[in-house]
Amino acid sequence: MKIDERIERLLLEMKKENIDYYIILTNDYHNSEYVSDFFKCREYMSGFTGSAGTLVVSEKETILWTDGRYFIQAEEQLSGSRIELYKAGNKGVPTIKEYLKSKCEEFAKNIRETESPSEAVSFTIGFDGKVMDLSFVKDLEEQLSGIKRINININPALDLVGRIWTDRPALVANEIKIFPEEYSGKSASEKLNEIKLALSEKKAEFHVVSSLDDIAWLLNMRGSDIECNPVFLSYLFICEDDAVLFCHTSKVAEKTKVYLSDIGVHLKEYDEIYDFLADYNSGKAAEEKAGSMLLDPDTVNYRLYTEASKSFETVLEENPSTKLKGCKNETEMENLRMANVIDGIAMVKFLKWLDDYKNSNSEELITEIDAAEKLLEFRSKSSEFLGISFETISAYGAHGAIVHYEPTPETDIPVERKGFLLVDSGAQYYKGTTDITRTIAMGELTEDMKKYYTAVLKGNLRLSSAIFPKGVAGANLDILARGPLWQLQKDYNHGTGHGIGYYLNVHEGPQNINWKISKRYGNSEPLAVGMVTSDEPGFYLEGEFGVRIENDVLTVLKGENEDGTFLGFEVLTLAPIDLTPVIWEDLTSEEIEALADYHRTVVEKLSPYLDNETAEWLKKVTCVQQ
Repeated sequence: MKIDERIERLLLEMKKENIDYYIILTNDYHNSEYVSDFFKCREYMSGFTGSAGTLVVSEKETILWTDGRYFIQAEEQLSGSRIELYKAGNKGVPTIKEYLKSKCEEFAKNIRETESPSEAVSFTIGFDGKVMDLSFVKDLEEQLSGIKRINININPALDLVGRIWTDRPALVANEIKIFPEEYSGKSASEKLNEIKLALSEKKAEFHVVSSLDDIAWLLNMRGSDIECNPVFLSYLFICEDDAVLFCHTSKVAEKTKVYLSDIGVHLKEYDEIYDFLADYNSGKAAEEKAGSMLLDPDTVNYRLYTEASKSFETVLEENPSTKLKGCKNETEMENLRMANVIDGIAMVKFLKWLDDYKNSNSEELITEIDAAEKLLEFRSKSSEFLGISFETISAYGAHGAIVHYEPTPETDIPVERKGFLLVDSGAQYYKGTTDITRTIAMGELTEDMKKYYTAVLKGNLRLSSAIFPKGVAGANLDILARGPLWQLQKDYNHGTGHGIGYYLNVHEGPQNINWKISKRYGNSEPLAVGMVTSDEPGFYLEGEFGVRIENDVLTVLKGENEDGTFLGFEVLTLAPIDLTPVIWEDLTSEEIEALADYHRTVVEKLSPYLDNETAEWLKKVTCVQQ
C-alpha cells in the first residue's frame, strides 16, 4: 500500500470518529527518542524514517514537522507523496500547536453564529493518548483556550493507525538482566532511597517513572527492547513503603525476581499500570485522593496521567532521577575512561584502514556501508563490546550534509579518493556509552572544505578547553563552538552537545549545549561535575559535503578560590582528528596547543594497546605543526 493510500484509509477512519485533525507521533508509551518497530506509526504513514517528526492529517492537507537534522532527508523521503514538509524552527513556520490553533480559529470564523450555545459546532483533534506526552497536551489545551463559537474536543483514545496497519510488527519484549554494581557504582537500594528523599522534599508521597532509561538506571537493570538502547519496556511506581515494576514478567528470570524482591520491588504485568493507578483509591469517596503523585510531564503519557488523576493529586515536575543519573559517580567516571580507551583502539584501527585505502593504488572502491561494517568489525573484536549505541552514520560527499544520514542498500555510494567521509558512531560497553564523529579527508579537497573544516575544529577545541564558574549552563558556552562559524556568517541546525548515558541512551538529559530553546533537554540546566556531554560543532553544505568533529567531554572540577568554584571539561574520546584539511594559519596558538595536547593524550593512552605498525602510524598522523 502506497503512502497516499494509507492516508486515504486513515481519513476514512477519522470520518467514522468525527475527527477533523489527527496527530501521529514518533513516540512509544514512554516518550523515548528511539522506538521499536511496533511504535513506528509516523514512519508507516509518511515513509519518513528519521527519529524525530510529527505528522498531522486532515481532509485538506497532510503535514510533517521535523527539525534541522532531517530537513534534507525528509524532503527526499516525502517526495512524490501528498505530504507537505514543515521545517520546524525556520522563520515563518508555525509550531504544531500554533498550526492547530489557526485551523480552529479559521473553522470558527467560517461558522455562522447560532442562536443557542448548545448548538455550537464541534471541532475535534484526535491522537493516541498512550504515545502523547502530557506536556504537549497541556500546551495544546492552553493554545486552544479562548476560541469561541465552536466546541473544541480533544479525543486521546484513538490508535487509528493500528486499525489500518494490518501487518504491524509485534511488541518486542526481551530478557531483563541485572546490571552489576561493580559497574554502576551504587546499589539500586541507595538510588531508590535518594528518590524517596527527593519526593519527601517535594511533598509528594507517590511517584511513577515512565522514562525507560531512568528505570534501568534506578534499578541497576538493563534490557534490549529498543535497538541500540539497553532498556526494557516498563513503568516504576514508588512510594515510601512500596515499589512496583510493571513489565513483561515472563522476561524476568528467577534470579532477577529474587534480586528485585531483595530491594523491595515486586512485579506486575506491563499493561496493568493504568488500572492500578485508576483503582488505587477504590473504596474511598471519589473526591478523596490517596495523596500527591509526582509525574514528569515530558515523559509521562497523557493516558497514564488521566488514570493517575483519578486517585492522586498530581505534581508535575521533572523526574528526580534525571539529574541523579546525569551526574556520573566516581566508579562510572573511571569506567568511562576505560571504555573510551577500548573504543579508541577500534577507532584508530579503523582510521588507519581508511588511510591505507586512500593511499592504495587499487581501483576497487569501498562504499559507505563497507566503512560502517569495517568499524563494527574492529569494535566487535573487543570482548567488552556489547553493541552500537546508534545506527552508524557513514556519509560520503553530499550525504555528509544530511545530518543524520544512515546508508542503506538503496542509498549506498562508493567512497572515492577525494572529498570528505563523515563517520558518526558509538558503542555500548558495560563500562559506558560512547559517541564519536570524525570527518576524514579521502583525497583532494576544495578550499571551502578546508576553510569550514578548520572553523569546526576551532569550535570543538574552544569548547573543550573552556573553564567556567559553577552554575553556567550549556547555553552560555555554545558561542565558543559556533563562534568561528558565526565569524564566517555560517551556522549549523542542531545542538552542539547532548548528555550521554552510562551504558544507556546515547542521548540523555538534563543538560545540553545549545543557545536555542530546547524543551526536551533544558539548555538552562547548569553543567555539573560528572555530566558527560558531546562536543560536536558542524557545517553542512547541501549537495556538496558535511563536516562534524565530535568528542565526549566530562565535566570536572578545575579549582576553588575566593571567586568561586570553577569547572571545565576532560575529553574522554580518544582518536586522532584528521590534520590534512587544517589551515594552520587560521588557528590561534592556544588552539594549536590544545590540539597538540589532545593528540599527545591519544598517543599516550592508546599506543600501549597497538601493534608497532599502528602505533607508528598514530604517532605520525597526530603530529601537530607548532
